[in-house]
Amino acid sequence: MLALALGGFGIGTTEFVTMGLLPDIAAAMKVSEPTAGHAVSAYALGVVVGAPVIAALCARVPRKRLLMALMVAFSLGNAATVIAPSFATLTLARFVSGLPHGAYFGVASLAAASLAPVGQRAKAVAAVMLGLSAANVVGVPSATWLGQHLGWRDAFVVVTVIGIATVAAIARFVPELHGIRLTDPRTELGALRRSQVLLTLLVGAVGFGGMFAVYTYITTTLTDVAGMRLGLVPIVLMLFGLGMVAGNIVGGVLADRGVDRAIFAAMIAMIVILAGFIAAAHNPYTAAVGAFLIGASGAALAPGLQTRLMDVAHDAQTLAAALNHAALNIANAAGAWLGGVVIAAGLGYTAPAAVGAGLAVVGTALFAVTVLIARRPAAKA
Repeated sequence: MLALALGGFGIGTTEFVTMGLLPDIAAAMKVSEPTAGHAVSAYALGVVVGAPVIAALCARVPRKRLLMALMVAFSLGNAATVIAPSFATLTLARFVSGLPHGAYFGVASLAAASLAPVGQRAKAVAAVMLGLSAANVVGVPSATWLGQHLGWRDAFVVVTVIGIATVAAIARFVPELHGIRLTDPRTELGALRRSQVLLTLLVGAVGFGGMFAVYTYITTTLTDVAGMRLGLVPIVLMLFGLGMVAGNIVGGVLADRGVDRAIFAAMIAMIVILAGFIAAAHNPYTAAVGAFLIGASGAALAPGLQTRLMDVAHDAQTLAAALNHAALNIANAAGAWLGGVVIAAGLGYTAPAAVGAGLAVVGTALFAVTVLIARRPAAKA
């Protein structure tokens, strides 16, 4: 479990540190901050493309071998980020770095669930996701501090080293995972014919966007709106990560008790917190608390969505589990883009929180429709 979580730690660090270093990347590459946000979107789009393609084409590959190969590709993509000479090549490197993301979390989640005791699958999935959450406590603040003081490229050197360490850890500690049945591309692609799979993915793609709309521009929000010193930003990023850890643990526990109720609870909490952040962002103390709560509500949603997808996918669990992270990164790309749009329109750095609350409302409504459809007698038959 720790070896699998280490991969999540590396992935979480590379995904979120870009947001923390966005002003530095924009200055170094001589582009505006909203334009630099395209690097965030490029990574997210890499996840969206890579998750279904890799999950389907590699359906017959033994799972331990696949996990190692995905982390090798992840390390190479981040190494390319370090040496990127222009913003165009940086954007391409971020896209490549994102390709293994969804497939890794999908396979790792299935591996954890297959090894878990009965009735504790969501907790096992949350344990893997805990690496992603822990990245925002330790990895992202540390890499952000390093990038601000030594140069943004050094942050991605650290991520590359974590990726290499994960390959070694999986090789040494993860069993061969014979309990996960290998399928074939046709079986895996069958998940795309299941309405509950598609609707649950849509909920994640829309509802999760609010967190990313705010977090992508969190550095400038804290310094320009809340009046916080730049040196204190890594501390708030750490609070965001602590919120993700707490939300991830609570979300796993709640999902084992009732998946649908856990998802509803997380979505409603996200609406309230993002709406409140519009006012909270104007004070450094309330902004810090708001960052913690945004991280908690977002992370609480992930175990429930992941577990629900594995339940409704039946024999196409690998693709469904991987597509969950594709959906979340569609939310990442859309949230970053929409946040940039309202900022570029002159609405200020609190406007992304309003956009995020709206996305969470739409996501909650979509999930209500999804649950109602699932309960129809025809759907059950």
